[in-house]
Amino acid sequence: MPPNIKLKLQVEDRVGAMARIAAVLADNDLNILFMEVEKSGQATFVFLDLETGSQSLNQQTIFSELEAIPNILSAAAIRTMPQERREKRFQVVLDSISDGILSINEEGELTTINRVARKILDAREEDLIGRKLCDLDLPDTSLLTCLAGKTYRNIKRSLTRGNQRHQYLTTGRVIRDSSERIVGAVEVLQDMREIRELASAVAREPQVTFGDMVGQSPALRQAIAFAEKIAATDGIVSIRGESGTGKELFASAIHVESGCQGPFIPINCAALPENLLESELFGYVGGAFSGARKEGRAGLFEAAGNGTIFLDEIAEMPAALQAKMLRVVQDGKLRRIGSNEEITVNTRVITATNRDLEQLVKQERFREDLYYRINLFPVHIPPLRERRDDIPLLAEHFLFQINSRHEMQTRQLTEGALAKLVSHRWPGNVRELRNVIERAAILSGSEQINSNSIRFSFELGQSCADEETGGTEPLASQVERLERQIIAEALESSPSKRQAARRLGMSHTALLKKLKKYHPSTETKGTSGN
Repeated sequence: MPPNIKLKLQVEDRVGAMARIAAVLADNDLNILFMEVEKSGQATFVFLDLETGSQSLNQQTIFSELEAIPNILSAAAIRTMPQERREKRFQVVLDSISDGILSINEEGELTTINRVARKILDAREEDLIGRKLCDLDLPDTSLLTCLAGKTYRNIKRSLTRGNQRHQYLTTGRVIRDSSERIVGAVEVLQDMREIRELASAVAREPQVTFGDMVGQSPALRQAIAFAEKIAATDGIVSIRGESGTGKELFASAIHVESGCQGPFIPINCAALPENLLESELFGYVGGAFSGARKEGRAGLFEAAGNGTIFLDEIAEMPAALQAKMLRVVQDGKLRRIGSNEEITVNTRVITATNRDLEQLVKQERFREDLYYRINLFPVHIPPLRERRDDIPLLAEHFLFQINSRHEMQTRQLTEGALAKLVSHRWPGNVRELRNVIERAAILSGSEQINSNSIRFSFELGQSCADEETGGTEPLASQVERLERQIIAEALESSPSKRQAARRLGMSHTALLKKLKKYHPSTETKGTSGN
């Protein structure tokens, strides 16, 4: 059979022209398979896909007869109809999407299926298009229910093909025409493995940048702007902020923004004994002390190379180490323990503390010369209570991460829950907020997290009856409850009980007695942090 003839005609007086065109086509035994009309400014174009018959003349003769019609300005053969071009573009777009997509018409026949959906269903497109959905080997035919006006979202499905098992989430939507009549339905299939991988990557936040910082408060934006400005320099940065404000995140973002080729190595100066901290930072030679490796070991300054070393809680560094640290930050030189040889290092130094360094210098508990060396670029991170407008943003951000990590149904915070979060004092800052949100998401029995599910650390031992007593509670009980709350918050926002006692203005022994009275389980927990 001769191939179809495809034409593009430019016409005027379209109604009169179409009658004459139809007459010419009929006389030449040509059948119109498809016709499309396009308007472009003042011009009108008619596209024809014609099926030739046994009595059809040659193509040139047909052109001559059409061009002889007074209303036709031009006639030309084309290879592809506009509709075919649009369908090809549409299919390319569909095949570029990472989710599976299929659609049906109002008769329940498959009209569209993309590459991913074909892979999941293990079928070729020509085997599926035009077939009834109910006749296909599918785990379910929920899409047909959309033809009755129903929809569904994120329904978990599984499909086994050979030795492979696909798990995916499906979402079905209705397709309506301009008159709101249902003319079909579309289903989107999302691979569960890819969703988990994406959610895990987002939740872990392996490399923090300033773009990942959540919050729009002026105080936070000002701190970020200053940190971005100094990141590209090699000057020492001193990050100041209360416990839990995110000092390490800021340090990591500065490292990323600086373009340093080496690694980012954090170390908590308060978490290690003096002798161990020294060997960790500066390394040692073989036989330097009992238990040392025979071959010696490089310290973190050497390991960081051209990267960044982050010294958290530098105010807790012992005085003897402060002198050695001064040599490193001043001249870029260090000696391993037990060695007389100096090693040159080229490591960016970022320090952080939640203590008042100026006050410690006055008390001669921190070297003045080291203070001026590390305080070249001080970055002050505002506490959460000074950026309350950011609390809803942070809460939703943490909730998204927690929902993804635990593969839970989507949890949402009610207005009451958000109001309770905003009104809290947040002594533990962003770290405390994250803990509260995770606790609420896990313990909440529904998708809506209300204010009753928001439980701060000092509330965990309270019963609902205690809360309902309100103002009728005796004064002594109210004072005791407030004292418990203050102690719990100080413990949560301090790295050790000794620091918590200092913040509370009491001795370590007095705090332990209070813990034994109010929090017996806490008093015996984590004694290494005393």
